[in-house]
Amino acid sequence: MEKVTAEIEVDAPVRRVYEQWARLEELPSFMSMVEEVRRTGDDLTHWTVRVAGVRREFDARTTELVPDERISWVSVAEEMHSGTVRFVALDAQRTRVSVELGWAPKSFIEKAGAVLHLDQGAVEEDLRRFKENIEGEGRGTVAGGDPGLRP
Repeated sequence: MEKVTAEIEVDAPVRRVYEQWARLEELPSFMSMVEEVRRTGDDLTHWTVRVAGVRREFDARTTELVPDERISWVSVAEEMHSGTVRFVALDAQRTRVSVELGWAPKSFIEKAGAVLHLDQGAVEEDLRRFKENIEGEGRGTVAGGDPGLRP
């Protein structure tokens, strides 16, 4: 299984950052490889991703959900995808977001992309988009309420 790790500091309180990320259906707005995430049960989601031009679909189970600290998931049918996002409050208005993603490349193109670390660059760029989104003027803010996940 290939792994990518990346982190970024965001100028926003940890609660707001966590809640924004926990809205899994909104991941495609800043994650370039994610086309869709659809909730199918209390802790189940259906993902559609495109990696190196190859479209994949899988179901994932949320394995950890600790408010303001971390969200973890793993694909259920086969070991195809897993991830953890950690949130660390640096102070009242700044948060470090750390992402660790794992996946099993299958096609030649996916394997070549992993060898060339293209996925690493994509995840780093996704985090920069997330930062811009949540720090933007009114964009990415959470007006309160349940992000749709239950601890």
